[in-house]
Amino acid sequence: MTETLPGAPAFPMTRGRCPFDPPPELARIQHDEPVTKVELWDGSTPWVVTRYDDVRALLADPRISSDSDLPGYPHVSEGNAARRGAAKSFLNMDEPEHAAQRRLLTSDFMVKKMEALRPRIQGIVDGLIDDLLAGPKPVDLVEAFALPLPSLVICELLGVPYADRALFHRISKTVISRTSTAAESLAATEELLDYLGGLTEKKLADPGDDVLSKLATEQLATGRMTRRDVASMGQLLLVAGHETTANMIALGTVALLENPAQLAEIRAAGESGDAKLLANAVEELLRYLNITHSGRRRVALEDIEIGGQLIRRGEGVIAANDIANRDDSAFPDADVLDIHRKARHHLAFGYGVHQCLGQPLARVELQVVYGTLYRRVPTLALAKPVGELRFKHDMVVYGVHELPVTW
Repeated sequence: MTETLPGAPAFPMTRGRCPFDPPPELARIQHDEPVTKVELWDGSTPWVVTRYDDVRALLADPRISSDSDLPGYPHVSEGNAARRGAAKSFLNMDEPEHAAQRRLLTSDFMVKKMEALRPRIQGIVDGLIDDLLAGPKPVDLVEAFALPLPSLVICELLGVPYADRALFHRISKTVISRTSTAAESLAATEELLDYLGGLTEKKLADPGDDVLSKLATEQLATGRMTRRDVASMGQLLLVAGHETTANMIALGTVALLENPAQLAEIRAAGESGDAKLLANAVEELLRYLNITHSGRRRVALEDIEIGGQLIRRGEGVIAANDIANRDDSAFPDADVLDIHRKARHHLAFGYGVHQCLGQPLARVELQVVYGTLYRRVPTLALAKPVGELRFKHDMVVYGVHELPVTW
């Protein structure tokens, strides 16, 4: 059994000079002491698990709980703790409640259904690029392209009016910020729940072919779920459905512009219709960039041993998927971006029963974007140096706040 070092390091840790790499201290821990204690914002000291095999074992272990109400659960921030208490989703439930709620949405995010959306997503991407090319430059690629695409798609899936995007974009920034206070996060959460609850009731009176209409008619109308339950589920899907993909589009673009040879290969794949290489590149970018950089948060229900370290019942655990995806034992030369790497077994979407429900949608969106944007804008370039970009160290989802580009 390993021993913990005296003085638990603060978590999250500071990134180094390369904005795409996990913090150097986290890499050192993975090498020297792969299961160790860290200190969070509230003074609590959960364990952090850093090696690929250990993270997979942890996330698949039924003795580890996702229940954010349990004592010892390692919340990301003060605001996150308050929000989870106010609007709990199946993301933070254990079996059988987790499976029961997730099952309500499984058919809406099946691979075949998401593949059927590919032409619609392609049309949205082309339309946004048309507008981009017709407008002034430089332009913020986040506001002009990366954010509108997944927002439009998730709005259509859920049945949320895209015209209301300013409201949920503003609220999302608050709820995923690590610096939001409990009061700020609660206020934002209640505002979005009230909006989605009202929208759900409208769907009940006049249902359409969308997820909120289905939940309204099948769950709310029958008393299986309350207005707040449906709104909480809608909030999870709406926020996660646009924030994650938007940040992957923007951050992936920065990474590829910094790796011009691989960008040229992706551009050529888009021109030739090489779907296999585009799909492979998406998996590698997901592995390499790790926009979900706060780790998967859990708490032990029993005494367990992970990586030779005893974790006792009631202790918090963070499965650090970002550094686990940089484990050389799972991905040789893991710190190198290689779009030919077979990286589908990465942990960007988690692992086990709680792995991301929306991953089929994210994959289609990213494949279309990476296969289209650089082909249609072959001279795309950063309008300012990488060192001057504002990276989202302050957010639960990593990316760039703005991405000024030209061509």
